[in-house]
Amino acid sequence: MFGTTDRRHFMAHAAAGAAVAVPGLSFLAGLKARAADLKKKQKSLIVLWMGGGPSTIDLWDMKPGSPNGGEHKPKPTAASGIEITEHMPKVAEQFKNLSIIRSLNSLEGDHARGTFIMNTGKQRSPILDYPSVGSVLSYHQNLDPEAAKNADIPAFISVGGTQIGSGFLGMKYAPFTVQNPGQPPENVSSAVADDRTVRRAAIFERLEGGLVQHADKKPVMDAAQAHKEVYEKALSLVVSTRKEVFNLEKEIDGKAIDTKLKEEYGAAGAGANNFGRGCLLARKLVEAGVACVEVSLGGWDMHNGIFNALATRTLPTLDKGMGTLMKDLAQRGRLKDTVVVWMGDFGRTPRINQNGGRDHYPRAWSVVVGGGNIKGGVAYGATDKDGTAATDNPTAITDVYGTIYRALGIDPTPETNASVRDNLGRPYYVAGEKPNEKTSSYWIKELVS
Repeated sequence: MFGTTDRRHFMAHAAAGAAVAVPGLSFLAGLKARAADLKKKQKSLIVLWMGGGPSTIDLWDMKPGSPNGGEHKPKPTAASGIEITEHMPKVAEQFKNLSIIRSLNSLEGDHARGTFIMNTGKQRSPILDYPSVGSVLSYHQNLDPEAAKNADIPAFISVGGTQIGSGFLGMKYAPFTVQNPGQPPENVSSAVADDRTVRRAAIFERLEGGLVQHADKKPVMDAAQAHKEVYEKALSLVVSTRKEVFNLEKEIDGKAIDTKLKEEYGAAGAGANNFGRGCLLARKLVEAGVACVEVSLGGWDMHNGIFNALATRTLPTLDKGMGTLMKDLAQRGRLKDTVVVWMGDFGRTPRINQNGGRDHYPRAWSVVVGGGNIKGGVAYGATDKDGTAATDNPTAITDVYGTIYRALGIDPTPETNASVRDNLGRPYYVAGEKPNEKTSSYWIKELVS
């Protein structure tokens, strides 16, 4: 119930819902004044989500000369000694700012379970609904005294489809879904003037407040509280002066976005696609102060005809979007404040099946990270000559998540990250309660400066 914010529900009653601390137009003026200040301390995360299970042996950890190697050839990148597929030249140029973890064992080869563990860093629990990384970052941003300055735009935005929701953190930290990047989210524009919107919000607050609080002002009904929080978020976006951040015509400073840049992303021109648009939108959103943006590229469940599908469809789309995103962030000076993570449900089998495809394989595969405090140009861990097992620095999902949080400036050790608590009041440790047995660390030190 509290996992994912449906966009229609999120916006449908926007004109009727918000918490009004002061009467009338002073509330609206306060929101707009805060929105004008884009200064932000917390780093942001962009997750490039490859739904269906990407074949990392054909992208990041190629095995030329092995029967499992496939039809594509490896090519050098900008990082000495690191090769990736020949079909991603733009991404290869950015490897001074990217690193590969080649030895991940994520344990789950089922799509739903794999999606859950890769978005939360946790295996499913029968008693606790864990939040996605985007929801955790939204929660952390809310703890920052500066957070009110970005309250008019959702802190966690999913472009192209939401994977995992906010779990026990509740609807306040749920992802806001944008299905068509470049188009305004549905129901954002108010049909009435601002002053009428505020008056309606005040009436709603008086009605809703009685459901949510006793006389002692403590919340007593989780469902009512979640309902109220969704309405508050909706009104903030409706009255925001920054809601144009969702278009792909202008930068957040009002200047026109260069047409050539949009074509580089794959956001305009021949072959334009929603992944390219989503990557450009993600860059705009993190500049506007959004804590986490997830951009989806599906179609990776390739049980047959994998090599043609990769070369002609999936990899060209990925290369333009991801490669241009990394270049654009670096050129605009945003990469130091933005962590980018490429991942999916699981990897695919080293063995090529009888249909010319690869099947599900979580035992030895790769994820790619960059930006923030991540060191670029590193290949961490290794698989054997056939890609069937991790032979060097076997990596667990908790190691990956500890590294992501560390790269964002959040210390993942239990002593310092107990600010997040579950619905029973217990501390929630973002990268687990125990360090890696071999390294005695909660993150991969070779990757985080």
